Amino acid sequence: MENVFDAKDAQNYINRINNLVEETHGLWGRMTVDQMLAHCCVSYEMVYEPEKHKKPGAIAKFILKTFVKPKVVGEKAYPHDSPTAPQFLIKERRNFEEEKKRLIGYIQKTQQLGASAFDGKESFSFGKLNSQEWNNMLAKHLNHHLSQFGV
Repeated sequence: MENVFDAKDAQNYINRINNLVEETHGLWGRMTVDQMLAHCCVSYEMVYEPEKHKKPGAIAKFILKTFVKPKVVGEKAYPHDSPTAPQFLIKERRNFEEEKKRLIGYIQKTQQLGASAFDGKESFSFGKLNSQEWNNMLAKHLNHHLSQFGV
């Protein structure tokens, strides 16, 4: 699995994103390419702009930590057409170039902060994660959706 904290791997994600164009169609799913970019930004918004999202309540967080966390932070890839959490649903069209720029900025910021900044960092939904769990979550999500759009 790629390492989102590694400069070379982060640049690889950026190169893949730069291969997308507004007309790129997904190989599966219903999202448009602009919606996919906005969708991928949500993971980073929860880290860098948490005020944009409602935190799960105690019961929801327990369910997320118990049943969802192992699938999200583990190394096994997501299957096609995996269910999407409501806060990750992007229903309206977005500005392709703006979403592309935002996602690249988040990838660069994460790489520059490095693994140590994420080790023991609190996740919105899953509690404290170590840097490997953060890496798995972010890398798997990017790979899943960039592959969905053929890059």
